[in-house]
Amino acid sequence: MVKLVTETYAQTSKNLPIKTSEIDPTFKYELVKLAGSEKILRCFQCGTCTSDCPISRYSDSYRPRTLIHLSMLGLKERLLNSDTIWLCATCYTCTDRCPQGIEVASVIRVFRNLAVENGHIPQVFKDNIHAILESGYAYKIPELRIKKRDTQGLPPLPKCNTENIRKILKNIKIIEKTQNMTGATTDDIQ
Repeated sequence: MVKLVTETYAQTSKNLPIKTSEIDPTFKYELVKLAGSEKILRCFQCGTCTSDCPISRYSDSYRPRTLIHLSMLGLKERLLNSDTIWLCATCYTCTDRCPQGIEVASVIRVFRNLAVENGHIPQVFKDNIHAILESGYAYKIPELRIKKRDTQGLPPLPKCNTENIRKILKNIKIIEKTQNMTGATTDDIQ
């Protein structure tokens, strides 16, 4: 999956020329006002975040340095519409090693939050959210797995109180956006 997402991003975004109409010169100043990305202007593009990142070792396109560079250039739409921002494992290696004290993993989280606000959520997360709201589990448990548990004498999986889950998650933006994208309304979440 990681390879598929990164190859798609590399093909669609990396080689495209930058158009002046894409540039939002105020974007970096908006980021400074958001919790987690206050220090982003300190980045001098040394590349430590990328060279130490375990995900970038296995991905041709995931480069924290490049993501921050896109934000500094004001390429807001290109950055927020990229599936690459969702590859961060949030291991904080980049944050621990940044010589400027930038919380790079937190900056990536800010990018993700902005992407959600703009309606860009990868399908895998939409599927997870739907499964959690429907069953309480992060993914749909296949019927074959349930039958196998029964044949092996294992107890049934615990039933989740999905009504309580829906109440707890009611005001979370990603839930609202996902519900709106699937045609459901936020009223469906009680």
